[in-house]
Amino acid sequence: MVAPKQKEGFVTAKMPNQSYTNSIGMKFALIPAGSFMMGDKKYNNERPLHEVTITQPFYLGQYPVTQAQWVKVMVDNHSKFKGQNNPVERVYWDDTQRFIRTLNANEGHGRYRLPTEAEWEYAVRAGTTGSYFFGDITDEDEFILERYGWFGGNSNGRTHAVGRKLPNPWGLYDVYGNVYEWVEDWHGDYSAESVSDPKGPLSGSLRIIRGGSWSNPAEYCRSAFRNSYTPDNRAVAYIGFRLALSLE
Repeated sequence: MVAPKQKEGFVTAKMPNQSYTNSIGMKFALIPAGSFMMGDKKYNNERPLHEVTITQPFYLGQYPVTQAQWVKVMVDNHSKFKGQNNPVERVYWDDTQRFIRTLNANEGHGRYRLPTEAEWEYAVRAGTTGSYFFGDITDEDEFILERYGWFGGNSNGRTHAVGRKLPNPWGLYDVYGNVYEWVEDWHGDYSAESVSDPKGPLSGSLRIIRGGSWSNPAEYCRSAFRNSYTPDNRAVAYIGFRLALSLE
């Protein structure tokens, strides 16, 4: 595991279990608290690079939510590319909230949620600083991404079962490609200041999606790449989600 950067004087409490499996078989990896440089210089909406501190550890799903897991909670399945272990897609942001409310009620707590955009990028980077957690690539060697995700160069125009590619250093699979992932935040510009636990604007018209999808070129599957979509549109087959689980 690559250790996260920590601020001077930052105290790490005794950590809980490194992994957790819930009542419907969803596996979670523990993400430690720490600091990182969020963003990139490639596109305007990835700028400016700025320091972000995640002050509390949390769990993040090792995989995007699968269709089998979705059906256990919600029964219906609107996904285009059917497969029990394929990521659920054709879910709009509000659908994810219904899933979260139902799963929280079923398990008797309120700790499931979407990750914030900052938590998502922090967890995907896993202590690394390149364009990808495995380093930087050029257009000529984008085939390297095939080891880690399903994107336009190798997906054959569809989603695939989760967990078939290599994980990042913190045990997260399919963070690049397969399906974009909804996060909690409305779309907004980054602050140039150092911030702790940012949650984005209080309102907006578009929600952030991260990670790229089966239909995108490699450059859209970078750790810092940002995109956004209307939260009430279920028409597309390239957006899914990954759950976070707060420790308290």
